[in-house]
Amino acid sequence: MADNSEYQALCARSEALGKAAPDVMKAFGALHGAVVKEGALTVKTKELIALMISVIVKCHPCIQAHTRGCIAAGVTREELAEAIGVAVMMGGGPATAYGGIVLDLFDQLKK
Repeated sequence: MADNSEYQALCARSEALGKAAPDVMKAFGALHGAVVKEGALTVKTKELIALMISVIVKCHPCIQAHTRGCIAAGVTREELAEAIGVAVMMGGGPATAYGGIVLDLFDQLKK
């Protein structure tokens, strides 16, 4: 899962959507920038929240993006595993499958 093809496809689709709906993507980019910055919650915490929501809603492209965001924010494997536990509590069996995907991707990207 850590080959970059899925992530590159996400980037290409986002770029295409930006050309097709520039106002929407510009607004989404502004929203993302406003949300994912230091505040009462750290960027690390916000990326973990976004990644666990991605697990719960089973969004593969979101998992690709936010796993990378977690790594960039300095999330440790232990923090990730604990957050996956919360996602499993809230999402049940499917979250265990997607949580495993996230942990595998994290490990591969950290190599």
